[in-house]
Amino acid sequence: MSDNSMPKGWLASDNPTVIFEDNAIGRMKKKLWESSEEEIDAVLKEYGMPSPVEWGKSGSYLQMIIRHQLVEERRKNDIVFIPIGCTELHGAHTVSATDTLFVSQIAEGVRRYTKAKGYPVAISLPPLNFGAHPYHHYGMAGTAPIREDIAREMLIDVMLGLWNDGFRKQILLNNHGHLWMLESTIQQFQKRYQLPGIYRVIDWHRAVRESFYTKDRGGVWGSNFVHAEEAETSLGLYLFPEMVDMKHAVNTKGKGFLPDGHFDTSVDPYHRPSRWSEGQGHFAIEIVATPEGVVGNAADAEAWKAKRPLAAILRYLTILVDDILEVFPPGEVPPVEEVTLRTVEEMEPYLREPMSEGWKPVYQLPAIGQIAKS
Repeated sequence: MSDNSMPKGWLASDNPTVIFEDNAIGRMKKKLWESSEEEIDAVLKEYGMPSPVEWGKSGSYLQMIIRHQLVEERRKNDIVFIPIGCTELHGAHTVSATDTLFVSQIAEGVRRYTKAKGYPVAISLPPLNFGAHPYHHYGMAGTAPIREDIAREMLIDVMLGLWNDGFRKQILLNNHGHLWMLESTIQQFQKRYQLPGIYRVIDWHRAVRESFYTKDRGGVWGSNFVHAEEAETSLGLYLFPEMVDMKHAVNTKGKGFLPDGHFDTSVDPYHRPSRWSEGQGHFAIEIVATPEGVVGNAADAEAWKAKRPLAAILRYLTILVDDILEVFPPGEVPPVEEVTLRTVEEMEPYLREPMSEGWKPVYQLPAIGQIAKS
């Protein structure tokens, strides 16, 4: 007989609709779920949030760090965050770089935190300021879709160049709706090159989906996370308020043809049979249903609502960095013969410190040859 107790391995919250795994990540999420606003503010302060985007700031991104300093930093932490963005209409009230700004500023927060602790994570400038897009985005003014094979090849080349420079633990940090392309990027990179390393794509908002739960599930949101609405506009108000004009924020609603329950929304809060991206034709295209470039209630946005999800993703990414470095310290990668079809002897010169004696650039690796297409 059941005693109606929670299964072992799960933690209850003060809301019966929200449970957390009993591990470091679940306990972190539960703690933040139960934290006061003052406690959340203290977490954000540890990461220097909010701060203006640092795309042009000396010493922030690896492309703007003096070379000898970058090498010294890599020897302490060889993880690199690769923010993935796009150019997409996010309503008349904010900017088309919204997705790129979110992931950049999150990565910058993690770098500030780890740098203060003595092991700064690296960040690459966003290689995709223009991204791939799902079919239903096409035609929208202010949205510039890149063919997904072009976007994927761009990222594969970036990953290879970073690997060649010793950054062999790569985290693609995404906010935009092209997750399937990013997953394919990692798969194709490894099928093509067979390189030992850690490769991961994270839809940051899905990683901390509990922080976007609506009021009926114990959260603060009046509507679900979709696009340029209450959640994204609140994030903009907190992270880059000078680029949000609430006088032009509107509330809209997309047009679906099937009853609720088949497809989930952006952060998969309901665990429905399909993610929003796993189909087309069951809802109207954006230019017809929501030509405003907003899908949801942007006018309901408030900056304070963004704090808890940002605190959660910053803490999660810190756990991720620490866990990777605990298992594979700087300069170490997963066992060559357990994660690739190559041999230890074959990879030895390519895994040396870049530019050191005996090192070989990855572009010389047999079976790769010239990767550039004529």
